[in-house]
Amino acid sequence: MIAAQDLHTDFQFPQEAESQLSSDTDFEDPDGKNAKTGKSTPFKRGRKVPGDKAKGGGAARGPGVSWVNGHHQENGMENMTLFEVVKMGKSATQSVIDDWIEAYKHDRDIALLDLINFFIQCSGCRGAVSAEMFRHMQNSEIIRKMTEEFDEDSGDYPLTLSGPQWKKFRISFCDFIAVLVRQCQYSIIYDEYMMDTVISLLTGLSDSQVRAFRHTSTLAAMKLMTALVNVALNLSINMDNTQRQYEAERNKVIAKRANDRLELLLQKRKELQENQDEIENMMNAIFKGVFVHRYRDAIADIRAICIEEIGMWMKLYSDAFLNDSYLKYVGWTMHDKQGEVRLKCLTALQGLYYNRELGTRLELFTSRFKDRIVSMTLDKEYDVAVQAIKLLTLVLQSSDEVLTAEDCESVYHLVYSAHRPIAVSAGEFLFKKLFSHRGPEEEGLPRRGRQSLNGSLIKTTVFFFLESELHEHGAYLVDSLWECASELLKDWETMISLLLDEPVPGEEALSDRQETALVEIMLCAIRQACECHPPVGRGTGKRVLTAKEKKTQLDDRTRITEMFAVALPLLLAKYCVDIDKVTNLLQIPKYFDLDIYTTGRLEKHLDALLRQIWEVIDKHTDTEVLEACSTTYHYLCNEEFTIYNRVDIARSQLLDELVDKFNRLLEDFLEEGEEPDDDDSYQVLSTLKKISAFHNAHDLTKWDLFTSNYRLLNTGLQNGDMPEQIVIQAMQCTHYIILWHLAKVSGGTSPKGDMVTLRKQMRAFCLMCQRYLNSINTAVKEQAFTTLCDLLLIFSHQIMASGREQLEPLVYTPDSSLQTELLNFIMDQVFIDQDDDSNSTDGHQDDEANKIEALHKRRNLLAAYCKLITYNVVEMNTGADIFKQYMRYYNDYGDIIKETMSKTRQIDKIQCARTLILSLQKLFNEMLSELGFNFDRSSSAFCGIKELARRFSLTFGLDQLKTREAIAMLHKNGIEFSFKEPSPQGEGSPPLNLAFLDILSEFSSKLIRQDKRTVHMYLERFMTFQMALQREDCWLPLISYRNSLQAGGDDDTMSVISGISSRGSTIRSKKSKTATVGKRKLPEEENSCSSSDAVWMNREQNVQTPVMMHSPHLTSTALRDPKKMRPEDSYVAAYAMPTEQHPHQAVPPQQQQQQQQPHHPHQATIDYNTQVRWMLTQRQQAEARQQQERVSMQYAKMRNHMQQAIRRGTGLMEDDEEPIVEDVMMSSEDRLEDINEGMDFDTMDIDLPASKNRRERTELKPDYFDPSSIMDDSVLNVSMF
Repeated sequence: MIAAQDLHTDFQFPQEAESQLSSDTDFEDPDGKNAKTGKSTPFKRGRKVPGDKAKGGGAARGPGVSWVNGHHQENGMENMTLFEVVKMGKSATQSVIDDWIEAYKHDRDIALLDLINFFIQCSGCRGAVSAEMFRHMQNSEIIRKMTEEFDEDSGDYPLTLSGPQWKKFRISFCDFIAVLVRQCQYSIIYDEYMMDTVISLLTGLSDSQVRAFRHTSTLAAMKLMTALVNVALNLSINMDNTQRQYEAERNKVIAKRANDRLELLLQKRKELQENQDEIENMMNAIFKGVFVHRYRDAIADIRAICIEEIGMWMKLYSDAFLNDSYLKYVGWTMHDKQGEVRLKCLTALQGLYYNRELGTRLELFTSRFKDRIVSMTLDKEYDVAVQAIKLLTLVLQSSDEVLTAEDCESVYHLVYSAHRPIAVSAGEFLFKKLFSHRGPEEEGLPRRGRQSLNGSLIKTTVFFFLESELHEHGAYLVDSLWECASELLKDWETMISLLLDEPVPGEEALSDRQETALVEIMLCAIRQACECHPPVGRGTGKRVLTAKEKKTQLDDRTRITEMFAVALPLLLAKYCVDIDKVTNLLQIPKYFDLDIYTTGRLEKHLDALLRQIWEVIDKHTDTEVLEACSTTYHYLCNEEFTIYNRVDIARSQLLDELVDKFNRLLEDFLEEGEEPDDDDSYQVLSTLKKISAFHNAHDLTKWDLFTSNYRLLNTGLQNGDMPEQIVIQAMQCTHYIILWHLAKVSGGTSPKGDMVTLRKQMRAFCLMCQRYLNSINTAVKEQAFTTLCDLLLIFSHQIMASGREQLEPLVYTPDSSLQTELLNFIMDQVFIDQDDDSNSTDGHQDDEANKIEALHKRRNLLAAYCKLITYNVVEMNTGADIFKQYMRYYNDYGDIIKETMSKTRQIDKIQCARTLILSLQKLFNEMLSELGFNFDRSSSAFCGIKELARRFSLTFGLDQLKTREAIAMLHKNGIEFSFKEPSPQGEGSPPLNLAFLDILSEFSSKLIRQDKRTVHMYLERFMTFQMALQREDCWLPLISYRNSLQAGGDDDTMSVISGISSRGSTIRSKKSKTATVGKRKLPEEENSCSSSDAVWMNREQNVQTPVMMHSPHLTSTALRDPKKMRPEDSYVAAYAMPTEQHPHQAVPPQQQQQQQQPHHPHQATIDYNTQVRWMLTQRQQAEARQQQERVSMQYAKMRNHMQQAIRRGTGLMEDDEEPIVEDVMMSSEDRLEDINEGMDFDTMDIDLPASKNRRERTELKPDYFDPSSIMDDSVLNVSMF
């Protein structure tokens, strides 16, 4: 038997690793009472006693079964290794382990060597432990040798490989260890050799820096520990049974007592006790040697393994493990930064709290870590939050007093979560807390009705819904409670009784607010039962119902129809004047099975329902109520059911009365010479609202309402005093008339003359709406604009799609004046500041709500116009005024504008590019008109245009070939715009729009190398030789743009750095002569450019190009002697910089003569060609030198990276020097920001002390596309000039 105090190890641990792993941090032992002096490492491998080895080691143990060189053999045929057997699956595991046990009994060294190599191979190591190594080397030396032989070509190993085979391997690996211990539990594990060797090996491997060794050995050690826990549990049960037998035998009278049996029982108990002690020593060695260090490992999977297994130990053998000494590890690890580890903690605790008998042992743990569990209900990982809620539900079941009211309230509001599993778990918690407790006085209550138990529970649900004040929609509450309280929510009989029946004496009646909430909950429960899918925002879509669910759905729908066909007219009669209740109640009939009206002989209840709907229409003018009535009629008027005639007659009578009333009121209202009073206006408006609501869902063309509505609109336009709501309703009703007329014409069921009538009516109505765009009333203008956008889209060329060419006469294309008016409306009504909106109130909350509503309305208006652009209804270039607002109104409309740009690019890339450059040109012209032509290029206005250009450039994506022509066209238009206007200061000054080239340079990175040369050649067509020599500040945009075009090949993706001050650039250019980075040029690129690259250039071949080669970066009027130039001067520039002259400094006569002497044209051409040849020669030499230097630098950099990669390996070698509590739960300076950065809420560090939290995240992340964030300093420090 092995004593715990005699355990020692033959592993040598580095001092630095020992110092960093010697503490469990302040969670474990704040007072330092249990400070460790070293790792408690198990079992030095015992040496064999001479003579232990069986004779003929490795000989056959039975007929046809043997082990040779670590390979399993059957019938003399070599089969496979233990690793290969486990990889096959667990079907062969049992027989292989039995064979291994037989081999161990004959020669335990060879058998153990097979087992050792099994663990090595399972780690992915290709090396093998030889018999010589096993016999003469310590475990630490063996592990070091295996580490050296580990294949580091790949970071994968069996436990991390994907695929079904390797997933099964992990299961088979764990089963192998469990079966091995189970088969050896009666003899071999007590021989002080096998288990000592295995535990010692696994402990050493678990401390390796190789992740594969550490991961595999930790899993093996934890599964070995679990198997030993099962053995210890069996021993404990046997000891208890033996003790009871001994007590029973000893309590017998002396005459009947069997002394021999007592001695046998005593001997058996002694042996069991010795075995128990030895098993406990083994478990203690594994726990202290592996678990204590690996539960804080840097790898989350290793930590998860440890926590999962300790939960199994506490659940299986609670007498030994369920105490605070082991529970603390689970509590500490609940703060882990990885969700999978936190999830294992919660599932481990659920197994403990599920057993109510263990509740008393968990009281201290619950009091200490309850707050952490509650906070985990808001965990960023949804799975963790779900399990935290389920754990709290188990805690609630074990004891009602543990969770406070604040703890419960933090879970209650999660029933409104958008994530359905969280909401369902919270609903179960709510149901257990509020609905599961029944007092003795509730036992005798009836099952249904107002006085039933469900009646009080439904009231409780209503009270909770009203008091939570966290959500306005009962559908989410009903969906959360549906799985655990569906029987309660389907008790519609009790709900109807609560609404219709009078309260009994002593019972408190429901208030009006409570009745409204009950009606909403009742409607949501009906919808959930009939549709069988969660509300909007929960779930990805409708799932396929099973046969049982379909049957339940049909049964529920039948019950609903039979019950509410009778009750709904009564409910409508009682709540006829209540808008909210009536609106919800009128939605119930759409879930009816209308056949039941006939089969159940319920026609009289149908008549009662139709009468009540008529009364509701007569009493209400609210749009929501009227639309609900119209929808109900639409559902009931279904020709497939026999009730159609009955409902259709009632609908016709209702509409006849409404139309007659409207025509009669309209005549009086429009009668000349009389001023209509408010009562007449109200009557016309209410009747028109009801007709519009019905016209939305029903075809009213036979009543010919177009003439009346057009007359009403025309009168309002002429007089100008028409109430705005009447105009809005008339427009809406006319819109419906035209759409219903179009539906008839499209169906081919109308006469030929109807198309002509429709065309006239549509065009007349569009002209009417166009005239209303100039109305002084904002609401009227918005309605006219929305109606126009809808009609223009419907009657565009798209109307002829899908084989409807006969509708071509109906196509309506807006003229330029209409397009201009629509665009002006958008610019005036949409692109306004929030403070300019006049629809605000004094209350802060109401003000915010109104602002949000106004923003939503403006977004709808912009989206309506953008649809006209994307469907080619209006000219695409009208989108330039929209696109130029992208940056200014990015927060409000950025998504709409970006989507519009994307759609237009899909339609026509080149036209889209023209539109984008046009928007930039418009902004540039606006800036010039505001700041003048001498503006500062560092001003916020100019920088804003450059930033907008950069954003536009990013929208073209990374595939330069797809956008090649569009980008080229964009540069062409930009260059033409820059040189279009001459300088207002006369000849010699830069063109008026030359600064636009600085904006255009933001698109240079999107040009491929060939096109950069083509664009550069096109640019030189607009340049003169004198322009190429200029170096003043006002010419810097030209220099910058030319440099961006000459930066070829290697830096295609580099964006031009924005925001360079012209003054700073001038100072730098004067102080030093900086060299531009030379670029590789292919021979064919030097000689010619393909004709396809310059399609648009060939149109102007007749233009004389002043400069047809790369212009010098720095120029001068005097030619230097090449021999006297410095090396850097020879390739930086072909000309020297002119020397600055002091105003009072005399100029030499020779220079004066040169300046005053006129140049002969022919002589200037000769001098120019000489300069060009000399300049090209010097540049070629400079580029050759730069190319050589760049190749050397790239080689050195590549070599440095390769050396670093070799040192890093593939991630297999890891230092386990830092305490994992620091690494897992606290700040780690040398690691990347974890996933918590992107979350709006973070529960990672809720319970950690402030000093341990991650560093303050006060700085914003750099823009991903910002050059300063994707380039190193060596690139950014290169001067552009």
